[in-house]
Amino acid sequence: MKSRFLLTAGFALSMFFAACSDDSASANPIDAGKDDGQIADEPPSDTTTHKKSSVDTEDGATFETKGNPSYSDYGISESYEGGIRMVDAVYTAEPTSVMEPGGVADMTVLDEYIPVDYAPGGGDGGFNGKTYGLLTASEWNDLDNWSSWTEIMSGEFASKADYWDFDPRNLVAVQVVDENGTGIANVSVKLLKGDNEVFATKTDNKGYAYCWVNLFNGGTEEVFKDEDFSLKINDEVSEAPVKLTSIGNDSLKVNVVTSDAKQADAKADIAFIVDATGSMGDEIRFLQSDLKYIIDHAHSETKVALRTAVEFYRDEEDEYIILGKDFSTNVANTQAFIDEQYANGGGDYPEAVHTALENSLQKFSWNESARARIAFLILDAPAHHQDDVIESLQKSITLYAKHGIKLIPVAASGVDKDTESMLRFFEIITGGTYVFLTDDSGIGYSHLEASVGDTNVEKLADLMIRLIKKYVE
Repeated sequence: MKSRFLLTAGFALSMFFAACSDDSASANPIDAGKDDGQIADEPPSDTTTHKKSSVDTEDGATFETKGNPSYSDYGISESYEGGIRMVDAVYTAEPTSVMEPGGVADMTVLDEYIPVDYAPGGGDGGFNGKTYGLLTASEWNDLDNWSSWTEIMSGEFASKADYWDFDPRNLVAVQVVDENGTGIANVSVKLLKGDNEVFATKTDNKGYAYCWVNLFNGGTEEVFKDEDFSLKINDEVSEAPVKLTSIGNDSLKVNVVTSDAKQADAKADIAFIVDATGSMGDEIRFLQSDLKYIIDHAHSETKVALRTAVEFYRDEEDEYIILGKDFSTNVANTQAFIDEQYANGGGDYPEAVHTALENSLQKFSWNESARARIAFLILDAPAHHQDDVIESLQKSITLYAKHGIKLIPVAASGVDKDTESMLRFFEIITGGTYVFLTDDSGIGYSHLEASVGDTNVEKLADLMIRLIKKYVE
């Protein structure tokens, strides 16, 4: 009964949220300065931060960023070394906790959706009287469709690569396996050119890693040769020759390397980074209704110890820029925080995407020993197209990849081709996949037709569960 209550808890707010479906909407502000009895660390001068003094409990820390912090505010060097706080979290558990320490969850798993009725909207973008929990979406994996990526990077996205200064055309795909040929998760992989490190990342749960060459220098005429590169696996240089995959190849050339590295812990961190400006009302209501369903089923079907975190972001001059909850084993803790949120603000089209990515690296206590780290980025608008913002995006995506955090965008209604290309650059560089909402549900505004091949339409919640299972099992 507790799980069922959590799923329907957001309904009391859903009637209220219906009035917040555009950027001109207004609502009573939440108690943004509330510290919930937690100990506040000393924040940088331009932020207000509320969080626990440590991360060794089952409750995630709450933080709010009023300003737009730069990396230097956190002591991050321009070389970007040390730009993420990685911890081995130790959990304690109350008798009612979702997960016992190091063990299997004790929870009630929903057998099916419990649809929640909400008031039908009127006019363009209304909800047509549909039941809640039915958002539909499709997925397209660019790494699995390299020939299609070759075509789009030579055509439609060629100008987008110049626009965003992201140029994922050349990579070294790697699979690290044990002596039995089984992929090993969370292994450090570095691509070297001579003695210089070109790219660094970590293997995923199947042992795959993707190292990119010349990622932010799209106009170069340099020709890359296989023999120019070598791989360092788990801090040991491999003697095996390197095979480079480039635009023009029909499929990825995978470099299989055997290692004696240990398998990673059966733990995973899953973060949700959500645009909370006015046009995102339907997506926020989705999270309020279905997050518990997603996490319950993802854990029960994988037996992996999951932690969840959530971060909402808006833009400059809004009520807040970042409002978040750090990782917790207690799904109800994350759910309760989400249930307090609503969509509002915005105004112009671009939003503070770069600040959201910065803060997800700086504020979240990512577990570096986990088998998987995933961030779902749910939005309907691009980052600001400014030199400093683009530089920030480049640094953040490089760090996401370096620490093995897969970024999985979920493109909502309102996304244009500039936004789609930005999101697909993010996901292919970090080894993620691209998710986009479709019109099949009849919910929300119309959705952009993605530049992809044939895909299946799924319920968004089921699709996200499938992806979590795929990347943590």
